[in-house]
Amino acid sequence: MKVKDIRSMDATKREQELEGLRREQFNLRMQNTTGQLANNARLKQVRRDIARIKTVTNEEKGKQA
Repeated sequence: MKVKDIRSMDATKREQELEGLRREQFNLRMQNTTGQLANNARLKQVRRDIARIKTVTNEEKGKQA
């Protein structure tokens, strides 16, 4: 997911996306623990997408203050 796409989302859509990514991260961690994870790179990608969403959200909050 690109930052440009995240910035174009409204706040509720970003929160929904963040929740979905956190669920996916949890599932990936469980798969990794049990040895069922086929694509290890997806863990890193999801973690970075979460960070991007949180960064854009905090920037928006900073502009409002």
